[in-house]
Amino acid sequence: MSQDTKKTQITIDDVSYNFEDLTQEQQELFKHCIDLDRKIGSTQFTLVQLSVNKEAFIKKLKDSLES
Repeated sequence: MSQDTKKTQITIDDVSYNFEDLTQEQQELFKHCIDLDRKIGSTQFTLVQLSVNKEAFIKKLKDSLES
C-alpha cells in the first residue's frame, strides 16, 4: 500500500517552495511570518473596534457638553 505524500507548497515573491524541503531554520522563519500576519490582522481588527468606540465616546462627550 502506498501513501500519497503531497508536499505543502508555499510561495514567497512569486517563487514556490516545498515547505518540507526547507531547512529547520527556514521553516521556523516562515512560521514566524505566518504568525505575524495573523497578529497584524488581529491588531488591525482591534484598531477598528477601538476607533469606533473612541468616536462613540467623543460623541457622548459632545452631547453632554451641549446639554
